[in-house]
Amino acid sequence: MKTLELDRGAPPATVAGGAGGPGTCPDAPGAPRRRRGRPAWAVTVVVLALAATLVPLAYLLSVSLMGRDETVSGILFTTSPRFSNWADVVVGTDLPRSIVNSVVAALGGAALSLAFGLPGAWATVRYRSGGRGLAGLVTSPWLLPPIVAVVPLFTLLRILGLNDTLLGLTLVYALLNVPIAVWLLEGFVRKLPPDVFEAAALDGAGPWRTLGLVVVPLMVPALVAVGTITAILNYNEFLLATFITQSPESQTAPVALSLFYGDRTPHFGKIAAASVMVIVPVFAVATFLQRWMVDGLTSGVGK
Repeated sequence: MKTLELDRGAPPATVAGGAGGPGTCPDAPGAPRRRRGRPAWAVTVVVLALAATLVPLAYLLSVSLMGRDETVSGILFTTSPRFSNWADVVVGTDLPRSIVNSVVAALGGAALSLAFGLPGAWATVRYRSGGRGLAGLVTSPWLLPPIVAVVPLFTLLRILGLNDTLLGLTLVYALLNVPIAVWLLEGFVRKLPPDVFEAAALDGAGPWRTLGLVVVPLMVPALVAVGTITAILNYNEFLLATFITQSPESQTAPVALSLFYGDRTPHFGKIAAASVMVIVPVFAVATFLQRWMVDGLTSGVGK
């Protein structure tokens, strides 16, 4: 039996029918690499995620076009769409006004939460106010069940004359989400380069001027991301809005939507139509601000 000896200077080994053609080894230097596609499990996960997101929405839209008898029969699609369900919801109820109230309260509460949360996060990080335990102390009330705050807030708003008003509900939303705003913005403030603040101090800028002219422009992606999160939380809130608002002039969309179930024989087609109308603003905001949200939550000011 002969022993084959390989010299270091010998040419690379060849195999017949390799990826680079006949006589070329796939692993040899200079050989063309095969382009690997996406693994099958990743494609499966994406398809399942899309199905879990879109199928319930598609069925909700289908139910919104059904009559009263069709919704209880268990069919998936109707052969005779009832567009009158949408007309009855828009014209015959206070849902459009409630959606506007929800948008106003959500945006107003988010703006106030950012107005108080950014200085709080700035003072905590820059001047180390309150020590390390301040962040946990601030966020601890946000972890409590909202029902414990119903009676104190209701009494306080009644004393101030803001009960059953959209302004009172906006102030409540702003107060409740200040802890989460401070907690989220604190991590972004820590990414700010210290050299910028030293340069601002050398130029004679005080704390408030530095906050307004230096911190805010650098924190725009983070402010958009945190503001969107708090606005969606405000828009979807139901418990406090139920107790604080009683009249149609101040009721929000979740409260108005719950009133559709008060009938002895609820019309699920109209309820589905109202539900689609309620979720449209959330999807519109999430789609429009998606790029800023991803930029703020992933990279933020650390670029």
